[in-house]
Amino acid sequence: MRIRHLTILLVVASVLLSACTPSQPTNKILISGPFEPVNNDPASTGYMFTRMQILETLIDVDNQGQLIPGLASSWSNDEDFTVWTFNLRPDVYFHDGTLMTADAVYKSLSVAFGKPTPFSKDMIANMEVVSEYSIKFTLNQSYRPFPSLLSNYATAIVAPATFGKFNRIKTLIGTGPYQITHFEPPHNITTTRFDNYWGEPAVIENVEYVTGHRSETRALMVRTGQADIVYNLDPAAVSMLRTDSNVNVFSDRIPRTTLVKLNSGHPILSDVKVRQALSLAIDRKGIASGVMRISNISADQLFGPNIRDWHIRSTATDNATNTISMGDADNNSTIKNSVENGDLLLNRKKAAQLLTDAGWLVGEDGVRYKDGSPLTLDMITYANRPELITIATAIQDQWASIGVKLSVHMENVSAIPSGHADGTLQTALMARNFANIPDPLGIMLADFSSKEGGDWGPMNWQNEKVFSDLKTLSHTTDEHAYKSLISSIMQEVQQDVPLIPVMYYVQQTATSSRLRNFSFDPYERSFRVSQMRIAP
Repeated sequence: MRIRHLTILLVVASVLLSACTPSQPTNKILISGPFEPVNNDPASTGYMFTRMQILETLIDVDNQGQLIPGLASSWSNDEDFTVWTFNLRPDVYFHDGTLMTADAVYKSLSVAFGKPTPFSKDMIANMEVVSEYSIKFTLNQSYRPFPSLLSNYATAIVAPATFGKFNRIKTLIGTGPYQITHFEPPHNITTTRFDNYWGEPAVIENVEYVTGHRSETRALMVRTGQADIVYNLDPAAVSMLRTDSNVNVFSDRIPRTTLVKLNSGHPILSDVKVRQALSLAIDRKGIASGVMRISNISADQLFGPNIRDWHIRSTATDNATNTISMGDADNNSTIKNSVENGDLLLNRKKAAQLLTDAGWLVGEDGVRYKDGSPLTLDMITYANRPELITIATAIQDQWASIGVKLSVHMENVSAIPSGHADGTLQTALMARNFANIPDPLGIMLADFSSKEGGDWGPMNWQNEKVFSDLKTLSHTTDEHAYKSLISSIMQEVQQDVPLIPVMYYVQQTATSSRLRNFSFDPYERSFRVSQMRIAP
């Protein structure tokens, strides 16, 4: 009912706002999303400056997650993946008119490596300029996915004039097809076309980004012509916008998975039977259709089918998840219908038996007990993604059906890494982005190769076979052995349940009808405005 009421309010508000909508400029578009550009430092906000095509990285990524040339035209490595040489594109100019050389790249990366990055900088033993357009890295260890690290926004290349005293960011100067004309953190980035761009020149002259914190606000902006592209729309907004002939809605799979993070060192969760039971008890189809109103996005493993080698192919699941279907069923009725599904009932029966085998017996109050202690757990989640609290509540009910008492708490997003660090976290519902390092091996090595795990990965999970296989994988040169090890690792992860996958993520975007050539970057590196145009 809440979704229906919200849809009605959105329709009424859009009618009222349309009367006062200003005429749209013919040489400018406006973009809105929930993302906050809090400062001009690539280490923290670089993702916004690469999306706005102000900054670029040495390595780029295509729609399939494959590495392609960026500011580096090519790269090579020695036999054991410890020495990497990157050849830079010639005739690339920064927005201040200076030439991008290996010395400039060296300066930019030296500063970047002194700040937080999503990978360990300790692996880099040396970085040196080989020639005017060539730079070499020597690593302390074999590391096959090293080029993928240089696709991350934190390593975006900026001009030497970017830095002031003590290498503080003074003025952000990049190489992209757009340059900054106005920046007002955390609400606004305004850009204009850079006419000396090394690649295909942009068509649209001016682009402005405005932070829109609420999905319904962003929906109204695109419906009334105040915005040309809006990102991260909720189901109610999508349903409303699909009825508007002046708006186009796009649904795209992205390499992000909604997961339950588990503290495998917790007395209850250290038992793999308990972890398996919790996973089996989740009604993924009901959550996908009932909460997200999208079918075929339920997740039975860490990486989705679009992350090719790292997804274990199971024909039934993969055939179902190759397409995106939009649902319009009522939340409660959809989940109820899914609960009545025979497969779910069988899974719940298996889950109950696993808990019984683990010594957890049902008490008179319906909660399971072991040695006089109840099977109770805490789950934290955060408000940045509004669907998470609804999903957490659904999981709370579903786990109760097998005798698990779950308390759900809404916290700041920082509570998850904080709880991981101090050991207090028990479970957490989160949306994990696997696009920051496009090669999954980099993610697996960072989060799955030791008991320490990662802030957004496993916690106190011990699996020596996976740890050993990942280390072998990082330096193997045999492609058959490489793929065989991946399959073995992912099957072990799926069986041992350090994390519980719930659903794969779908990005909901809407554009105004005047915008042409829109395409969504599944790795969320770029808004791709430079290839778009405004209809005459």
